[in-house]
Amino acid sequence: MFAASPALNPPPPFGEQRVIFHHLNWQAYQQILHALGESRSARLIYDRGTLEITMPLEEHEFYSELIGRFIYFLVSEMGRKIKTMGSTTLDREDLDRGAEPDKAYYIQNQAKVAGKTVDLKQDPPPDLVVEVDITHTDINKLALYANMGVPEFWRYNGRVWRIYQNSGDHYQEVKASPTFPFVPKTKLYEFLAQAQEDEIGAEQTLRQWVNESSPPKP
Repeated sequence: MFAASPALNPPPPFGEQRVIFHHLNWQAYQQILHALGESRSARLIYDRGTLEITMPLEEHEFYSELIGRFIYFLVSEMGRKIKTMGSTTLDREDLDRGAEPDKAYYIQNQAKVAGKTVDLKQDPPPDLVVEVDITHTDINKLALYANMGVPEFWRYNGRVWRIYQNSGDHYQEVKASPTFPFVPKTKLYEFLAQAQEDEIGAEQTLRQWVNESSPPKP
């Protein structure tokens, strides 16, 4: 396993509150999804009969938001393009799976979905999905997103950042992001640690580092 030693304070015992439902079919999941509506902070993830509803707390939201900024700043300073999906519902009825990840992005395939509403029946899945799981989840998210065909999956538990690359129908943990191969894992830890005290300062430091360290812009 590729677990680096971060320079962050230990996480609090609770980053999310979760409610689990079992033995639900696709139609029941869809009914709950539409009944809850879009104006909510809770996020749903459904995996072949099991529905987990997650209510993020402050620590979860901090890490999710800042990891999202980390990705956006990297893409911006590298001169690349991005389509941000946020927690858009990614439903695959054919797989009996659906998810509202913390963050999802099109980077490599941005041109294929630019200016349109994504339809996973014909469009590729997001290139990169991020999940913050500080507390235990009953959903096997590695299997879920691998089967959805998501090429790269990041997972953060409040201490450790793990990066997974899709290898067909499963993920392999890797040392560096395939999307950002020049970025060492310590860089996210440094960014999050500085952001705890000064988010603007963390952004400025990261942007400067990318300008000095990244490959030439296309």
